[in-house]
Amino acid sequence: MKHPLPGKKAQLSMSPNPVDLRRFDPKLPDNHRKGSVLILLYPNEDKAFFPLIKRPVYQGVHSGQIAFPGGKMEDEDADEVETALREAWEEVNIRPEQVKLIGRMSELFIPTSNFLVSPIIGYAEEVPDFVPEKKEVDRIIQTAVSVLYEPEIRKQKILEFSNNFQLDTPYFEVDQEMVWGATAMILNEFLQILENGKK
Repeated sequence: MKHPLPGKKAQLSMSPNPVDLRRFDPKLPDNHRKGSVLILLYPNEDKAFFPLIKRPVYQGVHSGQIAFPGGKMEDEDADEVETALREAWEEVNIRPEQVKLIGRMSELFIPTSNFLVSPIIGYAEEVPDFVPEKKEVDRIIQTAVSVLYEPEIRKQKILEFSNNFQLDTPYFEVDQEMVWGATAMILNEFLQILENGKK
């Protein structure tokens, strides 16, 4: 995390096309909301893992999607780190005291939900006692970091939406799930940070 963050360049390479340039506009909407997600590394089977979650199907823009544990900043949260830790505790039972902070990644604006998301990286020395919060988490996907380096999991497809709107969408296929959009963009910056750390 001592290197300059890859930021926009890494995010763009996993962005759906056409790119929604509002993501990268330095002037955000006055009514935007803040949120955080937690990328928690932990050891499992002699590998580094992190959890992804699948959202339940509901009436909303992120219905059924794969995400990191996280959510909206509440008034009582001191900062984005506290938001990420609280949400991870509420959603998948990661105890805040288990988490040792590594740092923050680049913020990413999500126009469809009007959220400015702060990705927080931390690690735990043992596997958390994961428990999904049934209303917010359909399943927890424990993912090995090494899987993300397998070229065959990087794919691309056309997503069709209402009003004949289409997105040419790069994604990671993880445990037979499509990881795309903001989560894929954040994941790609995370991978680039790991690569930079090896140099």
